[in-house]
Amino acid sequence: MNPTAAVDSASLGPVILLRTLIVEVAGPAAQRPIIGNLSWVDLGSIAAILALAVIASTVLAAIARRRARHSAITTPALAPRHSAAFALGTPAQVFIWGCALYLGVGTLLPRIAPPAAVDIFQNLFDSLARAGAFAIIVWLIYRLTHVLELWLTGWAKHTHTQLDDVVLPLLGTSARVMLPVLGAILALPILELPERLAGFAARATSILFIGAVAAVLFRATRAGEQALLRRYDLAAADNLRARTVYTQVRVIGKVIDVCIAFLTIASVLMLFAEVRQVGASLLASAGIVGIIAGIAAQKTLGNLFAGFQIALAQPMRQDDVVVVEGEWGRIEEITLTYVVIHIWDDRRLIVPLSYFIEKPFANWTRSSAQILGQVIIWVDYSFPVEEGRGLLKDIIEGSTRWDRRFWNLQVTDTSERTMQLRVLATSTDSSTNFDLRCEIREKFIACIQTRWPHALPQLRAQLTRADQPAAI
Repeated sequence: MNPTAAVDSASLGPVILLRTLIVEVAGPAAQRPIIGNLSWVDLGSIAAILALAVIASTVLAAIARRRARHSAITTPALAPRHSAAFALGTPAQVFIWGCALYLGVGTLLPRIAPPAAVDIFQNLFDSLARAGAFAIIVWLIYRLTHVLELWLTGWAKHTHTQLDDVVLPLLGTSARVMLPVLGAILALPILELPERLAGFAARATSILFIGAVAAVLFRATRAGEQALLRRYDLAAADNLRARTVYTQVRVIGKVIDVCIAFLTIASVLMLFAEVRQVGASLLASAGIVGIIAGIAAQKTLGNLFAGFQIALAQPMRQDDVVVVEGEWGRIEEITLTYVVIHIWDDRRLIVPLSYFIEKPFANWTRSSAQILGQVIIWVDYSFPVEEGRGLLKDIIEGSTRWDRRFWNLQVTDTSERTMQLRVLATSTDSSTNFDLRCEIREKFIACIQTRWPHALPQLRAQLTRADQPAAI
């Protein structure tokens, strides 16, 4: 067997060119074996390949560092390692050394391997090289899309429109999720897999693509919610419109998420022929299955439809103040099946959505957050109502919790010993009104104790002597 022919047939064009140049420079003696089948030509070729790899890697690293420093100057918001040159540099260096390794092994393999095993080792090494090229392509696309995402996010921070703050990061995230998957699909023929493995890989990449599309749709839904809710502030004093929009957007967003998840799972399952056959069988008996599912999921479907009703009719909204089952609290979260109410003492009341459709409840912020509160005080019949009204005016009008709309003092009830005073006062919201009512009680009772202590509720009794008849 001619060793040179074996090498030439197994090596690539660059190796052949290097061997030819070495033979022309050193003469035919360079082909003389040194150790076994290894000759000076082989060692020279390997040395030249390594030297070229070192030179190319060094030059590429220098260019990457220079471009990274330039990007840091032109785009201070991004770190140098987030530049495109830095992202391209590392995969390119790996590619250079991978090519050097491939050429070097291609040179040594026919010399050191048994002749019967050369083809086996060569095919195995070719498969590894194709897998490495595939991985480098996907890795490179992932790094470049990461830089693109950071660049778009940084660009969004310097724009003057709020829409760009949502759209540009969404585009960056979508590119980072979708492009590596598309790159893997397009680079898949490089692997030259057997038919059985090719079918498995194609199905796996299809599942990845469906998952990537679903991830982008989920992210787009969140971005849409963010864009719609940016103009509304739940912390504002008059947040009726904000609560309306928050409720609609949150509920509809959760419905969209469920639809996306359902379509994603269905699309993945339809990739398998066995599942498609089962689906056809189920569709043939859809009537029976629908009846069974309707009975089994009656409560769940009821809550789901109640969610649509709440999103449209809105008997309660996000951050509404409600009284449910005797508990006062705020609507903290609205899901597709239940509502979380944050009670005043930091407990959480979990109520199914259907409750708000089927049962009555109190909504203190249905049309406005403003509220009228009352304070009940019992006093003796000797209490001077007009003087007390003037004193109460100073208390209420001097409070920062009163919203300057309305207040009043009336005698609303009497008993055999006392009369009932009802104080009405308005505030901007229920929390402020609670504090105002406590303030009125404390100060008004303190004034009664100081000015008219005899007007506090009293128990009267008439004492008689034993020899004197009782009064009739």
